[in-house]
Amino acid sequence: MPTQSARPLRTLFGAAVLALASASAFAQTVIVAPNAPPPPRVETVPPPRAGYAWDPGHWRWAHGGYVWAPGHWRPVRAGYRWVPGHWVARGPNWRWVPGHWA
Repeated sequence: MPTQSARPLRTLFGAAVLALASASAFAQTVIVAPNAPPPPRVETVPPPRAGYAWDPGHWRWAHGGYVWAPGHWRPVRAGYRWVPGHWVARGPNWRWVPGHWA
């Protein structure tokens, strides 16, 4: 049977394990490209659709090059606005910032 002094350590260990499990559940792959993406393509945005937000098309990095990913509708999250994904220069490389609700 554990002593009274071991109980706080066991509780602390359990909390640390839960925190690490939660953090890994939300971990995302970091995408880094060695050069700037091409200019965005011109897309025709469809008419507004109730309950959905338009996520514009963008260049994604795949297999050593950029590939166009067309825009699409996302279900709205009440009380939030959609922030589209975008590329950010970091030194000589470019890093993808995924779209998210803010």
